[in-house]
Amino acid sequence: MKIKLFTIPNLLTLSNLLCGMIATVAILTDGDLHLAFWLLVLAAVFDFFDGFTARLLHQSSPIGLQLDSLADMVSSGVAPTAVMLTLAWQAGSSWWAADTAGPWSWIVLLLAVGTALRLAKFNIDDTQRTEFCGLPSPAAGLFCASLGLLHAEGMLSLPYEAVLLAAAATAWLMISPIRMFALKFHGFGWTGNRLRYLFLGACVVLILTLGAYAIPAIFVLYVVVSLVRWLLQGRRAAEA
Repeated sequence: MKIKLFTIPNLLTLSNLLCGMIATVAILTDGDLHLAFWLLVLAAVFDFFDGFTARLLHQSSPIGLQLDSLADMVSSGVAPTAVMLTLAWQAGSSWWAADTAGPWSWIVLLLAVGTALRLAKFNIDDTQRTEFCGLPSPAAGLFCASLGLLHAEGMLSLPYEAVLLAAAATAWLMISPIRMFALKFHGFGWTGNRLRYLFLGACVVLILTLGAYAIPAIFVLYVVVSLVRWLLQGRRAAEA
């Protein structure tokens, strides 16, 4: 069987991988959370367009699916974990953990574990083609990267406990049973896309009003809307 490795979609996926690798190096060698943020945003762009291009050019393939998950493990798992680990190390001492570089900081590694489990589950779950079961790893990665950016800009100073809690909660959300809507439009009409259009409109408002704080706010909005939607669907199913 002849396998085409260097298709346009796969090259975009590899670009996603490289952005994640460079971001990780920038964080661990220079502590450059600002550069890491923009690299992870670029990685997310590549991650979106590799699938879009594969469908457009009819170049979807099993190797592309596996390669996408491997790239996401770096850009949405390893690099964001490095961000949160840096935030934990740079946080002020806690009343229960005087050394923020101590073993408690390794709790943030749950983020990488959650990402690996999330991606593995996605690859074998055919029910996640129109919506997600658990938080998508790119969304989790961008959330962590945005916390790093706000910290680097002096706009946010998270206490040690908040960093550990944010990492653990994000890891749990990725493997949770919560059904979360996907931003995959079914045409351009309002029917079938109402929630997506409303969410994107809310995102624009948040960006215009909150600026750099918009990404974590959008993350929280996405989780809350998905949770409410999931609970309502479960209630309707129980009443049927």
